Amino acid sequence: MHIDAIQNGIVIDHIQAGKSLDLYHFLHLDDLDCSVAILRNVNSQKMGKKDIIKIDSVLDMDLGVLGYMDAGITISIIQDGKQVRKFHPELPEQIKNVIFCKNPRCITTVEQEIDHIFKLTDRENGIYRCLYCETAAKK
Repeated sequence: MHIDAIQNGIVIDHIQAGKSLDLYHFLHLDDLDCSVAILRNVNSQKMGKKDIIKIDSVLDMDLGVLGYMDAGITISIIQDGKQVRKFHPELPEQIKNVIFCKNPRCITTVEQEIDHIFKLTDRENGIYRCLYCETAAKK
């Protein structure tokens, strides 16, 4: 199999094997008008198996939420065929519409148009709390 190198774009590496399609849909990559390659179950010395997503375009999106979805992810920014930045996203301070409040009395269960917003309250344990009712959700 041969996947071309990208000239300008993003590589999301070290995704847990089998989880790349979840990230693909969450990031709405199907709406893009550029090449997107998904490599599944790639051999990895560190992880055994992993997934990789290559996006052949520079995107203006918040990739920080990926730190919540999979803490082991590595993101590389590619410009002119060279890696200019590589980082591991951390848990974001706030996430919107990624997790949903389980409290039946929360306003988000009554008003369906309201965004589900959670704030990070305990970074060490990965605990987020609903902005509206303070219900805890653990990573």
